[in-house]
Amino acid sequence: MSERPPGDVSETGYPYEPHVGVTRQYWRDIILGVNDGLVSVFLLVAGVVGGGLGSDQVLLTALAGSIAGAISMAAGEYLATQSQEEVFDREIALERDHIQHFREGEVEQLHEFFRDMGIRDEDVPGVVEAFARDDETLLNAMKALEFGIIDAERRSPYTAMVMSGALFLVGSLTSLGPFLFVSSPTFGLVLASILTAIGLFVVGVAKTRVTNTNPIKAGFENLIIAGVGGVIAYVVGSLVEGTIA
Repeated sequence: MSERPPGDVSETGYPYEPHVGVTRQYWRDIILGVNDGLVSVFLLVAGVVGGGLGSDQVLLTALAGSIAGAISMAAGEYLATQSQEEVFDREIALERDHIQHFREGEVEQLHEFFRDMGIRDEDVPGVVEAFARDDETLLNAMKALEFGIIDAERRSPYTAMVMSGALFLVGSLTSLGPFLFVSSPTFGLVLASILTAIGLFVVGVAKTRVTNTNPIKAGFENLIIAGVGGVIAYVVGSLVEGTIA
């Protein structure tokens, strides 16, 4: 059944707000990818500028960090998601065997699940009977209730990989970009700081489109975390330079 159209209003006058939809399960990859690109490359740039590297060296370092980070993020997300999906597949296959050979016990588990959900004891047998009518329906019920697996919410490893890697690269541009045009590492770091701060604030605000939380608070939370990290990275770089020198 499709959702009501946006803007629909109930009989009580309450406006209908649609769900996030098919992108819901990938928001983790979206936020993690772009935020990691913004933060990690900025910290890298702040560290090497604090360490006394020239603008060209900073650019090379940032470029290498961006490419390496994007590949690492994409590969890691693919392997993690693929592994999780393989675990789900194994659990579903095992559950299918359980239904075939230990059906009575699986049906009894349904009684427990529905009671835990708050369904009244006198209503549980009828609900269980409806779900236990055939093996496939019982399997779908157990997938959702025992393992939290909903087919529509499962994540594609390829989509997760592309989103994480590509958005990491997008996020890294705020720190990488300034050093393409300026010769002063200090000025480049200032520009990178400003652009990264704007990017972090925008990401924090954008997240609230689906979380429905305070956009200003979310934007500043995102900004402060990276800001503290940037100061630490710059100080550490300066200390290292002083030690080596």
